[in-house]
Amino acid sequence: MKRVSLYLSLLLASLCASAQTTDKQQQQRFAGIDKIVEKVLQDWHAAGVAIAVVEKDKIIYSKGFGYRDYEKKLPVTPNTVFAIGSCTKAFTSGLLGVLRQEGKLDFETPVRQYLPELVFNNDDLNAHVTLRDMMSHRTGLSRYDLSWYYFGATTRDSLLYRIRYMVPNELLRYKWQYNNFMFMAQGVVAEKLTGRSWEENIKTRIFDSLGMSHSTTSLAGFKMEDASLGYDVVKDSVIKKVPYKNITVIGPAGSINSCVNDMAKWVMAWINGGKLDGKQVLPAVYVTEATSAQMPIGGGRPGKEMPDIHGGSYGLGWMLSTYHGHYLVEHGGNIDGFSASTCFYPSDSIGIIILSNQSGSRVPSLLRNIFSDRLLGVKYYAWNDTAVKKLNDMRAKQKDDKKKDTAIARVKGADVIRKDLKDYTGNYTSNAFGKFEVIMENDSLFVLLPESKEYLKHVSYDVFQTYTVDKETGIDSTEGGTKVKFNPDINGDIASAEADLNVKDPVIFNRTVKALPLGKTTLQKYIGIYIFGGMEATVHIKGDSQLMLDVPGQTDYTLVPVEKDKFSLKDVSGFSIEFSVNEKGEVTGLTSIQPNGRFKAEKKK
Repeated sequence: MKRVSLYLSLLLASLCASAQTTDKQQQQRFAGIDKIVEKVLQDWHAAGVAIAVVEKDKIIYSKGFGYRDYEKKLPVTPNTVFAIGSCTKAFTSGLLGVLRQEGKLDFETPVRQYLPELVFNNDDLNAHVTLRDMMSHRTGLSRYDLSWYYFGATTRDSLLYRIRYMVPNELLRYKWQYNNFMFMAQGVVAEKLTGRSWEENIKTRIFDSLGMSHSTTSLAGFKMEDASLGYDVVKDSVIKKVPYKNITVIGPAGSINSCVNDMAKWVMAWINGGKLDGKQVLPAVYVTEATSAQMPIGGGRPGKEMPDIHGGSYGLGWMLSTYHGHYLVEHGGNIDGFSASTCFYPSDSIGIIILSNQSGSRVPSLLRNIFSDRLLGVKYYAWNDTAVKKLNDMRAKQKDDKKKDTAIARVKGADVIRKDLKDYTGNYTSNAFGKFEVIMENDSLFVLLPESKEYLKHVSYDVFQTYTVDKETGIDSTEGGTKVKFNPDINGDIASAEADLNVKDPVIFNRTVKALPLGKTTLQKYIGIYIFGGMEATVHIKGDSQLMLDVPGQTDYTLVPVEKDKFSLKDVSGFSIEFSVNEKGEVTGLTSIQPNGRFKAEKKK
């Protein structure tokens, strides 16, 4: 009996010593790292960040730094909610992995068999694009991001409809090209096959199954008590609050909001073959497949400075690479006011989640590498100091380039605006992107987009540059954005605008002049018969306030009032009608302005 008691005592002592050793090892891993995080925040003028580290099935580090509300100095905690941006993609593709397990779909069938409403630009894509192609960014379509980001839409169906007008710039499966529209469409496929919204599917099949109680798929998530505000850095060092960006319409590509404690559960499931706390949330076969190369990204050759960091390829909603000989599965996320990084090393059973409330921030990737080096026992590298030096060098070069650009001689006369500003006003529409309106306020032109207002500053000839107008202050941004070129038709009237929006060719927006509000009483003076040589054309009113022009042997034309006594022909480019009015205000005739000339007609008495 004494021997048994002695054995148990020795065993317990051994276990306690083992636990103490493990705790000591963990302390050594993270020794001094909190100060490093604080320095990174300071160097990059970041408001806050939250970090979680998991190993196998445990959270071994979880902390918040800085502020979720910078003005009120409210601290970040491990439960602070951030927007995770494109880290959402792995959730959407994971949902499809679950639906495949249930027999509702496969990844090799042409996607239009599940979603006929998804129409591509050519027959080859319509016949062959699969869900696997969409999940691995290899459909031949470039990003077209500005279509949803700037021009908006009210429904996913309307965004889906734009895809048919998007011209591919590569062959199917020829080149990896990131595309948020394809992930949005995956969400619509899930909606159609389940009869439930993407949001509901993600909540019930993933969030609830993993116990991700602080995670949401819409801006409603930021109504939680421990939710973060979003920030940007202006003038290189000023932390400025930015409004939340509602991206529900493109949601399956990036609208999830979460905290590092919730995301830790998501990552632990991936590390453990789709299982958490004994529950199989994602199919194990899918987990292996999603974290295996489906499409090379390109540019993955090792560099001289870091020969053992290279890649890359894309799985299903994940980017894959090698980090100092360790297999890395990762995805970043960026949306207004927030940046994120979710990663794990499957062979090492280690995961790292970094969530920050700073737009386009380097903080998540730098901290990911800093923590990775500690956890993997990699030789020290000054990630932060090196990145700060590169940033300062780049800023110095940009200032020098700006001075050189200012010194370049301009073409004589290019600074003169060739038309009246009002001639540029109107509505501009592109099938693939949507529409915007150009208006005139005082002596300036502005572009009205669904969520922003842009000042148009003249550059040269018919070229203008956009400057975002701050919603709160009304002040234009100091950095110019997109250049817009206005194109006249054969009559010299502005017919379209074009802009380089990061797709294959400049995007053309066709102009329609905004109709003036004229009542029936005003329109009545134009009613009558007008004689073109021996032909009679009739102007009459249709309904309460629609002026029409009837020409024998032709369609009836709808006249849209655009200026005093001037009308354009609806849906007919380059044609307009100007009515002649005498000193008594009586209409005496009209002139038909056409690409092939001007034709006058007298009003029949």
